Amino acid sequence: MMRTALIMISLFVLSGCSIKDVQPWEKETLANDRMQDNAGNTLFTKFENHIFFSKEGSKGGGGVAGGGCGCN
Repeated sequence: MMRTALIMISLFVLSGCSIKDVQPWEKETLANDRMQDNAGNTLFTKFENHIFFSKEGSKGGGGVAGGGCGCN
C-alpha cells in the first residue's frame, strides 16, 4: 500500500517535468506584451530603471534621467 502510494506520488511529481515543444501557432501568444517581465506595471519598470541607471552612473534610453548620485 505504501509502495503504491509512493510510486503514484513520484509519477505525479515527475510528470510535471515533461518538455513540450512550442508550436508555431503558439509563439504569437508567448510573444504577447502581457507575457513579458513587468508587463503592465510601468511604475515598477521606471523605478527599476532609475535604480539601475543611478548605480551605473549612466543614462539609458528608457527615459530615466540622472547620474551616479540618483538625482533627476
